[in-house]
Amino acid sequence: MGTPSRPPKFSGVVVGTKMKDTATVRVDRFVKHPKYKKYFVRSKKFLVHDPGNTAGVGDKVTIIATRPISKLKRFKIQK
Repeated sequence: MGTPSRPPKFSGVVVGTKMKDTATVRVDRFVKHPKYKKYFVRSKKFLVHDPGNTAGVGDKVTIIATRPISKLKRFKIQK
């Protein structure tokens, strides 16, 4: 057996907290254009489990993958 893999972690910014125990987190990453070699930003939004609604809009958070919590939630807030 191989070594157990660590769950993926991302850092992003909270952009929405309108649902109960859920926050929307935008994760940005830099991608290099294959032809022009210029870097640009790609973003993706994740629904994240936030028990007690502790995060506010604009907060920088670290999210970590976890077991499926609902249909769209697969991450929870670590910090």
